[in-house]
Amino acid sequence: MQATVYKSTGSWYIVKADNGEILNARIKGVFKIDGITSTNPIAVGDKVAIEADTESERSVVIVKIIPRKNYIARASPHNKNQHHIVASNLDQALLFATLKNPRTSPGFIDRFLVTAEAYHVPAVIIFNKTDLHKNKEEEKFAELKRIYSDIGYKVAGISLVNNQGLDEVKDLLHNKTTLISGHSGVGKSTFINSILPEKNLKTREVSGWSGKGMHTTTFAEMFDLAEGGAIIDTPGIREFALADMPKAELSHYFPEMRAVLPECKFNNCLHVNEPDCAVKNAVMHTGRVSPGRYISYINILDTL
Repeated sequence: MQATVYKSTGSWYIVKADNGEILNARIKGVFKIDGITSTNPIAVGDKVAIEADTESERSVVIVKIIPRKNYIARASPHNKNQHHIVASNLDQALLFATLKNPRTSPGFIDRFLVTAEAYHVPAVIIFNKTDLHKNKEEEKFAELKRIYSDIGYKVAGISLVNNQGLDEVKDLLHNKTTLISGHSGVGKSTFINSILPEKNLKTREVSGWSGKGMHTTTFAEMFDLAEGGAIIDTPGIREFALADMPKAELSHYFPEMRAVLPECKFNNCLHVNEPDCAVKNAVMHTGRVSPGRYISYINILDTL
């Protein structure tokens, strides 16, 4: 029988069998997937084959992982040489960001978008807490919306406090499996409570002394939507380090850079000090690449 992984606690899993039954499950043996050794061999969203557990009538054993169509992974916060698979088999990812209380940096947004591009997961940027915006935040939001929209990303501004923009985001979820991600404190759990009030997920205020969110979600978990589709809630992410990406590939995951790469003089151009670089020309002269995005590119390149 096959099933979908709905929750992972590290050693035990909750799966939903194809017949609709919710079951506790454990791993049989050690898994290696696609040549990647990850800190979590099975992720929420995985399709798996299950068998009866000979040691317990109340659980099943996961014996095989069905090949994934895609996944989102990041470098493990505890071991930069290992991957942590955030979720798999996704139709899209919603990145929740805020310009205030707490502030999401453009660098964090760009790291997430690069990862989504690398793993072939369409991404949408949701700026929450627009009710807190003053003139400075409104100008910044307009600037970021223009930059990301121009390169093909959908961007929305919402206020869960004032219930503004929520219907537009709900419409994006219909009949899709959607990853919900972002820093702690940006409103992921509040958003999920607004569309699935029966879940009553814990929410906490942003820390006053640090301006950072505090974790409320401990483990990734999938929730079915009544109108079709599912959402995957994930623990808040402080840092989003890229996992095992060659420097020469990075620019391919910036859509606006990818469009001008053929015009570079050198095939292996890193767009830093090379002559006749189309990317640098696009930053300094044509405006096809924004200076902020180029700075993000350089900062990420330095970490690879």
